[in-house]
Amino acid sequence: MESVLGRYKNLIVLVCVLFAQVLGLAVQVKRTTDTESSRLIRIWAVDSVTPFEKVLNWMHNSSWNIWHNYFYLRGVRAENRGLKAEIERLRLEQIRLNEDAAQARRLQALFAFKEQFISQTKPAQVIGSSGSEQSRAIYIDKGESDGLKPDMAVITADGIVGKVLKVFHSTSQVLLIDDQSSGVGGILEKSRLQGIVRGTRSGEVVLEHIMSDNPVQPGEVVRTSGGDRIFPKGLPVGAVSQVASGPDLFLTIRVRPAANLSKLEEVLVVTKLVEQEPTQLESGSVRAADILAQRLPSVPDKPPAADPSKAGAGEAAKPSAPAASKPAKPAGVSNAPNTNAANPPKPDEKVPPRPQAQASPARAASPSSLTGGLTATAPSALKPATEKGPAPPPVKVVDPTPSAPKPKPAAPLANAPTPTQDGPQ
Repeated sequence: MESVLGRYKNLIVLVCVLFAQVLGLAVQVKRTTDTESSRLIRIWAVDSVTPFEKVLNWMHNSSWNIWHNYFYLRGVRAENRGLKAEIERLRLEQIRLNEDAAQARRLQALFAFKEQFISQTKPAQVIGSSGSEQSRAIYIDKGESDGLKPDMAVITADGIVGKVLKVFHSTSQVLLIDDQSSGVGGILEKSRLQGIVRGTRSGEVVLEHIMSDNPVQPGEVVRTSGGDRIFPKGLPVGAVSQVASGPDLFLTIRVRPAANLSKLEEVLVVTKLVEQEPTQLESGSVRAADILAQRLPSVPDKPPAADPSKAGAGEAAKPSAPAASKPAKPAGVSNAPNTNAANPPKPDEKVPPRPQAQASPARAASPSSLTGGLTATAPSALKPATEKGPAPPPVKVVDPTPSAPKPKPAAPLANAPTPTQDGPQ
């Protein structure tokens, strides 16, 4: 070792001197960038230490991932079982709640309970506040010209804010729920205890008129009860923050408002409420109570009164329909064409009389039938069957009575046979 140092003593001294000079220059020289200026020795130190730091960081991350991804998974299996059991319990709870909700709707429909629903709102922007600790109110940019009226509910997406106190032409004053002169009907979500939500002088919101023997837990949600006829039922008011004993056997329940009343910028004014009766569910199993309710006896409706004029007209029209559809064929009228009408007999020619072999005795004995037969065979009424035209009108036959005058014999027709002395009478 001594021989090496003795042999290269001058070279070692030269290297040390050069290194000291370079180190001194690195300490003195600065490198300027766009953001800052750093000494050269610092840059060299960071560059020399960075690779070792990267190696150490990679080793640390690898060991951490190996521990959490492999060895630490021994407790994940038990946690997974607990989560699955919780999911099954929540599913059963959801089924029970759905059944209870369906039963509640049926009962509401049975008793015809009415509920208020928000059907129309008006958005408004907060333009000012009261600026006093004794009166907590805000001003909005909507007024009488926009359809606003006093005692209209003012809400936000988080919960209720207050009610419209005064209405001007283009602005309105809203009284917040933390004002000491305000009052909102409230109900606890779980215990269903009802009280009045009021403000205090210090700006807190409290729920009053709850007896001290009723258990109220912090964190329970307070909603509107709808008893004030301003806010619809079920809107969030806030959550119980503190419960303490108060005077006169009542609890002092402090409520944390759901809406941030100190940072209001936009609000909604409820301009229209609609009362509706809840209807039963369209789908679902039918209970025995519903079936019994449908089978209960009830007063039948009155039958509609029959119109006598329409009934008489209908009865009169029924028997006359067949007669009008097909006219009756007159007696003694034949569909055969009249051959004598085309070749009339000459005056000097003797025409034999027409035989009446098919005439019945009753028809031959009745003078009215003879009259009808002679009238029906007139050339003006008789037409060939092949000729198109309207059907001949029916011939009305009237039987002679002793009081009626005797019918006159019809005039001889041109084609009718005339009796002569040589022919039979």
